[in-house]
Amino acid sequence: MDVLLRLKARLAARDARDLPPNPHRRAAVLVPIFVSGGIPCLMLTKRTEDVEHHKGQISFPGGQHEAQDPDLLATAMRETREEIDIPPGLIEVWGRLDEVETVVSGFAITPFVGFLPSPVAPHPNPAEIEAIVAAPLRFFMDPTNLRIGHVMREGREHELLYYDYPPHVIWGVTARIIQGLVNLLTADTPDVAPQ
Repeated sequence: MDVLLRLKARLAARDARDLPPNPHRRAAVLVPIFVSGGIPCLMLTKRTEDVEHHKGQISFPGGQHEAQDPDLLATAMRETREEIDIPPGLIEVWGRLDEVETVVSGFAITPFVGFLPSPVAPHPNPAEIEAIVAAPLRFFMDPTNLRIGHVMREGREHELLYYDYPPHVIWGVTARIIQGLVNLLTADTPDVAPQ
């Protein structure tokens, strides 16, 4: 579990970067980490075709900030409970990753990393979530599993990241959040003990 101790320490020792002020809608996601059979895993969701944004895509639980949310962490916790029925009291929040933006749907997304104790049993909301996808963290840490493509939007070329995790393709902002997590874990910086 050295990788989890390193991740927790590095999240506690850094300040996440925010995007410059922009007209994007604010949103937040939880990056849930849990241990299955001694292996650290990420918990992702496969969205239904009925949701408003990102239909059928693999994503982290989360959504748009709403007026009743006191902050973006509250948004991530509320959405996690609504989408996969994991209450905030079961989530140990370790910190946050750098804010990312969606190119097409116009969101600025704040990702929070949270550890889920074992055993944890998500219950997907069938109106929003088709399935839970559990993927070993080590899969994403293998650079041979990352594909990079390019797309033109509004006259600008954008880099697109893809992870092929059969039968799923994890791409777009979810892949960028995962890559941010991997970069934090693999950076050549000394670990700093949490305060």
